[in-house]
Amino acid sequence: MTRVAAPLPAKARRSRFWRRFVAHRGAVAGLVLLSAIVGGVLIGPWLWPLDPAQIDIAARSQPPSLAHPLGTDQLGRDLLAGLMAGGRVSLLVGLVAMGLAVGLGTLVGVLAGVLRRWDAPLMRLTDLFLSLPLLPLLLAAIMLWRDSLRALLGPEIGIFLLIVGAIGLTSWMQTARIVRAEVLTLREREFILAATALGTRPFAMIRRHVLPNILGPILVSATLGVGHAILTESALSFLGLGLPSDVPSWGRMLYDGTNYMTVTPTRAIWPGLAITLTVLGVNYLGDGLRDALDPRWIRPVRR
Repeated sequence: MTRVAAPLPAKARRSRFWRRFVAHRGAVAGLVLLSAIVGGVLIGPWLWPLDPAQIDIAARSQPPSLAHPLGTDQLGRDLLAGLMAGGRVSLLVGLVAMGLAVGLGTLVGVLAGVLRRWDAPLMRLTDLFLSLPLLPLLLAAIMLWRDSLRALLGPEIGIFLLIVGAIGLTSWMQTARIVRAEVLTLREREFILAATALGTRPFAMIRRHVLPNILGPILVSATLGVGHAILTESALSFLGLGLPSDVPSWGRMLYDGTNYMTVTPTRAIWPGLAITLTVLGVNYLGDGLRDALDPRWIRPVRR
């Protein structure tokens, strides 16, 4: 008679996950880097309380100094304060757009995996979205609805919601495919077959048995989705179709800084470096989470 191993308690699972995560050096480096960036943009304004919108024409286009560690722009605004304010906006865009994309992708993937008659239509819809040229589609959507949302909700909130919605509604497809594959594998497990034999309804099955067992892939997809959303928002702002000029973001600062490359090249270097380091940290963190949550994980051999 085959004996079935008892499931590990929650504390043991957390300990095993942490050991696997720490063994991934890139993940630890990504976590430290991302924590430093998030801490800098959230706590930094308390340590450097200059108003990023304060104009000082007498100090315009200055190089880095003790008064302005990263220099100033053409209006004399402090670039360090602007970089921290832009970081909060860029991270907020990334988190909200990621939440929308992961939520929609999880819904599509779970429904396609559990309800067999919906599998083919939902996956064909996913393939259709994957075949679309996303950047031109985003540009067209923003050009079409920018003025109406700006008039309805205001320039800041209207453009923010438009950008977040456009990024989220065009970034859910990879999550849907990943979740569907996990659900199809999970559907053949003994406890799912037993719950089906007992007459468990599909939506109760999803809530009780499916979602708790696919949180790992969803978490990894969400982590990587933040970096993708930040890059997309930066690309839109760099093309001049992002947030208004009075709402700082790293992409908007990079766009504004390219016009003054010959005068103050650091204006484009600092926001570009912030975007690069943030996306790099997010990607390393996502790789580490994927390896730590993989049941087939093998401890790396150190030479």
